[in-house]
Amino acid sequence: MDSNSSKQAGAAAELRPYSAAASEAKREWTRPGSDSRPAVIIVGGNNPDGKTCYQEVFTVGEGERLDITFIVLPGTSAEIPVTVDITGSDAEVELKGIYLSSGSDKVTFDITMNHLVGGSVSRQLFNGLATGAAKCAFNGKIIVAQDAQKTEAYQENHNIVLSDDASVDTKPQLEIYADDVKCSHGATVGKLNEDEQFYMRSRGIPEDEAKVLQMISFVAPVLAGIEDEELTARIENAIRSL
Repeated sequence: MDSNSSKQAGAAAELRPYSAAASEAKREWTRPGSDSRPAVIIVGGNNPDGKTCYQEVFTVGEGERLDITFIVLPGTSAEIPVTVDITGSDAEVELKGIYLSSGSDKVTFDITMNHLVGGSVSRQLFNGLATGAAKCAFNGKIIVAQDAQKTEAYQENHNIVLSDDASVDTKPQLEIYADDVKCSHGATVGKLNEDEQFYMRSRGIPEDEAKVLQMISFVAPVLAGIEDEELTARIENAIRSL
């Protein structure tokens, strides 16, 4: 485990823009154990050109666990390519993320999950909220190598579009070359449920607050396990600003 990785474990950490030198030397991030809190990577702020590019490559070895939650805050345009190479059996990977996009934000996740050996598990859950004229994209690929039997790999991407001018493009993909695996993927793009809003309004909850509660509930599964109250309050405030 490198020193930068150990600092990120169990705490919120700003993800730094990658440089050409950093991209040439693949960064490895591995963390043993199964009961550690998830690392949180907050993507926020823009470069002078208005767009930020982040790149992360993680290698997860035998018996190791990688648990990371990405949070993209409003006012951020970013390209976020993430590659995970699972190189050992009994490895477990949890990748989660939320993106709260507004105005003219442009956010793209490119996730590649490489199961190179068998007997490992990966789970992905990314939920997005888009309003204004925001343009979001989620490209997720799970690749299971020929010899990676007994692999379990799951991927979900769910989105709610809050305005007519916002859009989300989602492309989950599976490439499976082994025959004894459990793999699935799914994606949805929709709007806030009006029946739920009517139910809450009938019980005295104002319409604007009902919408906020729906959005908070929508991202809650991604944030499960994060015990940082200051961070969750920051996310709730960001949702209220959409």
